[in-house]
Amino acid sequence: MTQPPLPSMRIKNQWFRADAPKTPAEQASAMAFIVWRAAHQMLKRMRGADFDIDAGRPYFDFMREVLVFLIAVTDRIAFERLGADERQAFTVALVGHVARTLQENEDGLLGEPPAGAPSHADTFVDLVNEVVGHYAEFGADPAPPADAQGIFHPDFAFVRYLGTRLEPTLPEKDRRWVLDQVMAVETPEALGIVQRSMRGLLDPAPPRRPRRAALSGD
Repeated sequence: MTQPPLPSMRIKNQWFRADAPKTPAEQASAMAFIVWRAAHQMLKRMRGADFDIDAGRPYFDFMREVLVFLIAVTDRIAFERLGADERQAFTVALVGHVARTLQENEDGLLGEPPAGAPSHADTFVDLVNEVVGHYAEFGADPAPPADAQGIFHPDFAFVRYLGTRLEPTLPEKDRRWVLDQVMAVETPEALGIVQRSMRGLLDPAPPRRPRRAALSGD
């Protein structure tokens, strides 16, 4: 059931002026937007490969698992590239931004939870706290693709775990195919988006030299 990849999603690699301060909160806000779009792109590609992911609860069950996976990867990159305090502030803000976006979408489509029940954002944060700990047990690929360029690239078990968590979110007929599709097609695309984005965020391009003013003749 594995399908050829769909066209890649274009992303913006530089979000800030070179001379502007980049706080962890600003970095997290930029990455939250990219993580959400990468997860949504994966869902669209899975639908394009004939996986049935219906609007409503199945849609959000799928999105939640992919978002947690991408947050776990992003946090591992932050762990390797930022100081402890910066990484903590970055990841907490990242989860908060993603949780709020998820809640806005879930509330709009499914309605708010009953009175006294946790909000959709709180439920997602609980899932992140639980499942990121599972991903922490896995490591980096000892032979990552050349385009990883020193950025954390999850190993086989890390990626396979995402596939196993996505299985219950899909109809029975699709479950036997999800591991192959996720590992061979979907995850490499999403990882590339996150890795390029974090590289652009943490290793910003040097400021451009100002253009010379044109000289006019007398």
